[in-house]
Amino acid sequence: MQIAIPLLLILAAVFAPQLWARAVFRRFGAEREELPGTGGELARHLIERFALEGVEVEEAPSGGDHYDPVARRVRLSPEYLHGKSLTAVAVAAHEVGHALQHAAGYRPLKRRETLVRLARFGERAGALIMMALPVITLITRAPSAGLIMALAGLLSLGTAVLVHLVTLPVEWDASFRRALPILEEGYLPPAELRAARKVLTAAALTYLAASLAGLLNLARWIALLRR
Repeated sequence: MQIAIPLLLILAAVFAPQLWARAVFRRFGAEREELPGTGGELARHLIERFALEGVEVEEAPSGGDHYDPVARRVRLSPEYLHGKSLTAVAVAAHEVGHALQHAAGYRPLKRRETLVRLARFGERAGALIMMALPVITLITRAPSAGLIMALAGLLSLGTAVLVHLVTLPVEWDASFRRALPILEEGYLPPAELRAARKVLTAAALTYLAASLAGLLNLARWIALLRR
């Protein structure tokens, strides 16, 4: 029982931001016919307004809302691309916020993209190293080889955690330095701005859940290696 309580607290800390964000998205995801346009229409309007040349809006193939700086695409899930809801409008403004960061040469965004490429390789390499660790140690019969492999594996897995942590200020900037000031210009009624702030907070904190989950995964591997 003494072990179960700390474990539950850890799991709550890891998954609470993700569950809260989903609840906020659902809460303000109802269709609002009084809104002047869909999330996709707002995104296209903002791209034209700020003259973001080469940037286009399209449906996210996997349902994950994001801005792709390589393809220069604002990708929105179907319910936000075609939906008229506070969530759709706020998420669309948030993703266009990333396009504005890109156009302005926002350095943290550039650093994140570099780390993302490293993390993709690191995650795959780390998982392979961890799986091969017992076999390599058995073949070489050298504890030092196992230690080196373990450190390399943990370092590779740690790059994913680093990416998510670096992402947090980038997401916060997209929500509150880019998207919110735009929405305050009359795109939403003043009475709806409080709800929009909650959606933008949820959008910014989406990666917090991922970073905490990554830390939990890293801790799990460390615990296995200590046995």
